[in-house]
Amino acid sequence: MAAIDYAHQTTVITGASSGIGAAFAREVARRGSHVVLVARRLDRLEALAAELRAAHGIRATPIAVDLGEPGAGRALAAALAERRISATGLVNNAGFATDNSFHSEDPERLTDEINVNVANLVDITRALIEPLRSAGTGILVNVASMAAYTPIPGMAVYAGSKAFVLNFTESLWLESRGTGLRVLCLAPGLTRTEFFDTLSGGTYKGSYQTPEQVVRTAMRVLDRGRRPSVASGRLNAFTTTLPRLFTRRRTAIVSGALSTRSAAAPVTGRASSASLGARSR
Repeated sequence: MAAIDYAHQTTVITGASSGIGAAFAREVARRGSHVVLVARRLDRLEALAAELRAAHGIRATPIAVDLGEPGAGRALAAALAERRISATGLVNNAGFATDNSFHSEDPERLTDEINVNVANLVDITRALIEPLRSAGTGILVNVASMAAYTPIPGMAVYAGSKAFVLNFTESLWLESRGTGLRVLCLAPGLTRTEFFDTLSGGTYKGSYQTPEQVVRTAMRVLDRGRRPSVASGRLNAFTTTLPRLFTRRRTAIVSGALSTRSAAAPVTGRASSASLGARSR
């Protein structure tokens, strides 16, 4: 399968103000795609948009949207229609985690987490999937996490939300075969981004990738166009196979043993890199 021609395409990227989202924006712009940059922090989006215009001569449109709010996906679709922007590609990168025992979490924070990681990801994808399929030239990337592959005590909602993203995206990959749209679920492991700023445990021990390394993995798989999902990094790719060797019960027990948390205890320390790469996006 031929590599994707990004020239004259328009790719919408959520969570574009920093980290993996910004790295995606720089990479597709370098390849010739116009971009729509979506996040809450308009000042950062405007700075990135100016950078990409100057470096690549493409159109870069910043749109400030709070994806923690209900219906934000349809609000984004309306904003695109108002600007007469027709998207040919989409990268759903926005996401965050809560990092505490479920019974200790703020219910409103959990609702925001589900809205960002699941509800509005689905909302945006549904709003744009028909033009993406009709164009048949671009990409649909949903960014999950290594947490998608195993239950994580202390990150129950996050792990559950990313397992949804994995299964949802792989289903869309199959539904979209023959349309020309290339669909991929990307599962980063530990990555040097601002992701950890919202977590009570701070930065976790382990081997980190850069956002650029994660994006290069995704672009390589998209160019080949044959796989519905990929874990970024060789060790992470290997660890995705481990849950297949165990029963669901054993997988949960091993995950709990490798984590610094339990369902009944607060944080006792920072996570080990052995925790199946789960403390990532």
